[in-house]
Amino acid sequence: MTFVKGLCARDRRFHRSPIACILVLILIPLAAHAEAPEEDATKDNVYDMQEYVVTESKLPQNQENVTQRIAVIDQQQIDRTPVGMGNISELFRYQPGTFVSVLSRNDANWGSYGGLGPKYNSYLLDGLPIDSFVDTQSLDPWILDRAEVQRGPASVMYSNYLSSDFAGNQTPLAGITNLVLRDRIDEPMTRFALLGGSWDTLKAKAFHQGNSGDFHYFLGGDFERSSYTNYGTSNSWLNMIDNPGYQKIKLYGKVAHFFGNGDHKVSLFGHYTQHTGDTGRPNRDFHHRYATVNAVYSHPFSDALQGQLKVGYRNYDREWSDDNFPDNLNFRERSGVEQNIVPMDLTFTFSHWGKSLLTAGVDGQLATYKTKSEVSGIESIINDALAYNIGPYVQEKLVLDRWTLRAGVRVNTTKNEFDLISGVTPGVSDETWTRPLWSAGVRFAALDWLSLFANGGSSFIVPSAKSVGGTLKPEDAGVPGKNGQLPNPDLDPESGIGTDVGAEVVTFGGLHAGVRVFMNQVDDAIVENRVSEDPSQSQSINAGKTRTYGVEVEMRQVVNRYVHWFANYTYTNTDVENEIDPDQDGSDVPFVPDHMGNVGLTAQFPFGLTISPYVHVVGNYYDSTSNSGRKEFGPYEVFSANIQQVVYETPDSSIRLNVDLYNLTDNRYELPWQFVDTGFSVLGGVEGRF
Repeated sequence: MTFVKGLCARDRRFHRSPIACILVLILIPLAAHAEAPEEDATKDNVYDMQEYVVTESKLPQNQENVTQRIAVIDQQQIDRTPVGMGNISELFRYQPGTFVSVLSRNDANWGSYGGLGPKYNSYLLDGLPIDSFVDTQSLDPWILDRAEVQRGPASVMYSNYLSSDFAGNQTPLAGITNLVLRDRIDEPMTRFALLGGSWDTLKAKAFHQGNSGDFHYFLGGDFERSSYTNYGTSNSWLNMIDNPGYQKIKLYGKVAHFFGNGDHKVSLFGHYTQHTGDTGRPNRDFHHRYATVNAVYSHPFSDALQGQLKVGYRNYDREWSDDNFPDNLNFRERSGVEQNIVPMDLTFTFSHWGKSLLTAGVDGQLATYKTKSEVSGIESIINDALAYNIGPYVQEKLVLDRWTLRAGVRVNTTKNEFDLISGVTPGVSDETWTRPLWSAGVRFAALDWLSLFANGGSSFIVPSAKSVGGTLKPEDAGVPGKNGQLPNPDLDPESGIGTDVGAEVVTFGGLHAGVRVFMNQVDDAIVENRVSEDPSQSQSINAGKTRTYGVEVEMRQVVNRYVHWFANYTYTNTDVENEIDPDQDGSDVPFVPDHMGNVGLTAQFPFGLTISPYVHVVGNYYDSTSNSGRKEFGPYEVFSANIQQVVYETPDSSIRLNVDLYNLTDNRYELPWQFVDTGFSVLGGVEGRF
């Protein structure tokens, strides 16, 4: 904990935030005097109790046989992490190399991963891709058994996600975040929560799980409403004149049937979210609907051979109104975007030579994208596009004593079909790209307490329909009140290569430490540039050759069953080379901070009190690759905490008070697109399990 003390003492920025530093420093000696357990919870090797992961090979694998760096966030960590914006992405805010920047409770996460923008980390739901911008706002965290965060180069096991909204198609070049659903139910449980907090926020949650023989299930729901608060900068295009109220309803459930005690099963999961409200003006209402479905069939043909078939459905249906601001606040038009995406994956895994694994399969996607505008009761279609993707792949992983060797290839074919772009029929209605991709890695257990690893992989992304067609027409450029994205029909596809090397060690007392150096290069990188602030307009452009490198250093320790802590730091350097456009040359990748740091502690006390304080520090970053037009953000720090107090407990049930304290020092730092962090907020109440 010397690191925390030094951070508070030396960094002048923390002098402006003494309350949180005092909180952390008080908890350290308190935690040290917490009641000692009867048995030490630490282990004497590099891996702790969460040693099995499924993301790397689609089957449970021991981390000592995985070349990539994967962190597991279990249910207890999920419950103890404060999320000020109610977004699942905030659970990963404290991971090295992960920059989470959720703009508000009504907006998406515009973060970055491994020195690259928000679209270079694929999000999965039980191994099938989902949208990294909006699905984390839609999905409820109570559905999760755990989350696995794989940091490192692209894997041939997973394809790009053909999303056209926000920053477009997404790829696993810098990493993968896999949200793992609850599966086999060991015992029945009912869980509820009644919460309230800042800005008249009211929240009610209910969840139930159970089983009947080989039939397992869970179901639940979440209702939240709030009058909320202004999340725009002064005199911004958001220009809120009233509280931007919202209401969210989530309903979900999963059923699974297991054929015996093995891996032979069939399951179906469904999740629906309705998000309605307004953005603080009379004619700026919105109505968003999200539907997510996963169906899985898993069949073990033998002890060595297993097959899995996964099929999903994602529907994103967003509508919103605009006024004539700044001229007046009268209704102008109603806009909308609808996406339907069907991902599927067929995988066969063959175990051989002990712990070695051969994986082969094929995945595919079908995606439709349509944007529309309604003026004076007349609806017009702006963009209408269809995309396909298919990718056969094979990967061999050899486990030879202390060595793990991994190599795989994929052949990715993507086709875009455009019926309408910016309201007109394009000259070229379709285009197809086929590219081979590769991924490889090695891990060497040099000593019982030291493991070394290295990985590499390639990626290829085609321009999405939104990047090509925008949400505005070309003639809308610079027109007051026309907020959105300008089209760019001249975009080229991009290709990337990512590499990393690192080491993991465990020292006396169960102190786990690691270092990872990552290097990424993207040619013709498609980035989102801010064109103007008022009106708020952006445009996708090819930024030339992008190079990033950085280093992550992390430590964590389970002192005993009552006390554990972590600390990590990430340095990132980015550079954009563009010989054609001097304004882009020598710039930086948008949304990538040069420095990030995190410190966290969980202390459990004998009288049922658990306190988990967190410190999150962010350096400087930009919102554009334009040297002349970009805007700088940061540095800033955020102090948050989760407090839990058990008020009733039996072996089968419990009731506790739970409080999330976000941004304790009320730091209202500015965010891209003229958003601002809303400052201190609290959400707390009673939670029960029985």
